[in-house]
Amino acid sequence: MTITLEQLAHKIGAQLRGDGSQTVIGCASLEEAGPEHVSFLANRKYANQLAASRAGAIIVCPDDADQADDRTLLVADDPYFAFRQAMVELHGWRQQPVPGISELAYIDPSAVIGELCTIRPFAYIAPRATIGKRCIIYPQCYVGKDSVIGDDCVIYPNVTIYAGCVLGDRVTVHAGCVIGQDGFGYATHNGKHHKIPSAGNVVIEDDVELGANCAIDRATVGSTVIGKGTKLSDLIAIGHGTTVGQHNLLVAQVGLAGSTRTGDYVAMGGQVGVAGHLTIADHVQLAGKTAVITDIPDKGQYGGIPAVPLQQAKRNALATSELPGLIQDSQRIKKRLEKLEALLHDRLTPD
Repeated sequence: MTITLEQLAHKIGAQLRGDGSQTVIGCASLEEAGPEHVSFLANRKYANQLAASRAGAIIVCPDDADQADDRTLLVADDPYFAFRQAMVELHGWRQQPVPGISELAYIDPSAVIGELCTIRPFAYIAPRATIGKRCIIYPQCYVGKDSVIGDDCVIYPNVTIYAGCVLGDRVTVHAGCVIGQDGFGYATHNGKHHKIPSAGNVVIEDDVELGANCAIDRATVGSTVIGKGTKLSDLIAIGHGTTVGQHNLLVAQVGLAGSTRTGDYVAMGGQVGVAGHLTIADHVQLAGKTAVITDIPDKGQYGGIPAVPLQQAKRNALATSELPGLIQDSQRIKKRLEKLEALLHDRLTPD
């Protein structure tokens, strides 16, 4: 859509500095934006692109606004959120299909389907499944028996929801996710691994979003829980019996072993691994590739293998990069000591 900067500033809660009658049609990065676009600066790493950007207007924080007086600006206390609001206003959300149930979908007669749902061809809704109002189920999805899906959920293609799992309201599950497969539970006895039945389920609370190809094990007993408002990126594995707190952010390829418990507002960078039966406190931030092998009882930033406070992890990484030189130095010192010992031995040994 086309909108004036004055109108856009009002809608995103920003202060306009410049010509409010100028129109824009979309959002773009600082590097790619043209005069018809709005861009933003939320990371100081990209501040050097500010002067060269051709953007019609740039969303900035008050501190950065003072360094760009010659530009048309939209000044906001939280420029990244303001940019999000501009994206919603100018681009909107993905267009979803109109409500309706395809004749090519299979819905068991005992299943309950809410009003204004969309169920696309080749979706399978098993016995006694319950789907709330205004849900969208894309092709090739499997919704297992006795499972429950709340209102306003979107289940993208090729998602598998095993029997008895529960999704709250406004849950988004992207393509290829598997919810409720058996947990990785075996008892080793007399040299063989004996499978333990997975009698529990998975509970996904309201406003959760799962990226593509996530896998969430059902609990052996009880529930594996993904807390309200939590967002998972792609390719994340959640072990059986784990409880992920509310409003967590988990980046791609995170792996949580079984019976892990995270607090609220925990953030994990890519490829973080957490051993089983551990507890992580509220407001913990884990840098990418961190390996957590003990409880983290206090909020803060952590990194490294194994996890330590982030500043210590950085010092450890720096020290590791210096190891080749230290090894060479130690080898030279060793050779000199051997020569000195030999010389001293010759001098002290009587003829």
